[in-house]
Amino acid sequence: MFKNFYFVFLLAPIFVSAENSAEWEIKAYTSAAPAFIGDHATVISASGETLREGSNGWTCRPLVPMPEGGYADAHASAAACSDANAVAWVEAYIANKTPVLESDGWIWMKHGDLGVDNFKPYTDGEKDAGHKHYIESGAHMMLMPKDPSSLDGQTTDYTSGAPYVMFKGTKFVHLMIPLDGYYDYQPDAAPQ
Repeated sequence: MFKNFYFVFLLAPIFVSAENSAEWEIKAYTSAAPAFIGDHATVISASGETLREGSNGWTCRPLVPMPEGGYADAHASAAACSDANAVAWVEAYIANKTPVLESDGWIWMKHGDLGVDNFKPYTDGEKDAGHKHYIESGAHMMLMPKDPSSLDGQTTDYTSGAPYVMFKGTKFVHLMIPLDGYYDYQPDAAPQ
C-alpha cells in the first residue's frame, strides 16, 4: 500500500472525478474517524495537497494512490485518520525506514483497507497473489507502538475478532483492533 506511494504520485497524473472532488475527499477521509476527530483534522488529498488545516493534531488522508477515474468509495482509498505519532509511522513505512515515535500512535480506519498479508509488509492490495495470511480489513483502529517489543506475546490470529498483531517480527509491527464490520470484506475470516 505505501511502498510506492510517493513514487506513484510523482509519475502518474492524478485524476479527480466529480465524485472525488476536494469536497468528496474531505468528507471521505475525515469519515474514517469519529466526527469529533475527523471534523477538526487536517486533510491531505490523494495528490498530497493540504485540503484543510486542522486544529486537533490529527491528519486524515488516503493511504493508496488514486486510480485513474477516482476512487469508487472511501474503502477503496484506504482512508485513515492518524495522530502525529502514527503519521511518523506511516512516513517510515512509505520510506521503508524504522519508525521512530515519541509515544504510541493511533490510526482510525472506519472504512477499512484493501488488505495485506498479516505477516508480510508491502503486500497491500495483493488479494489474488496467493498470500496465505491475507486479510482485507473492514472497520478498525490500529495502535502503532513506540516500543515494538510491547506487543510480544500478543496473538497474531486475525480470525478471532479480538485485537491482534500485524507484521510480527518486522520493524512495522502494530496492533490491529477490529471494530463492527471488520469482516465485511472477507467474511470467511470471521470468527465461527
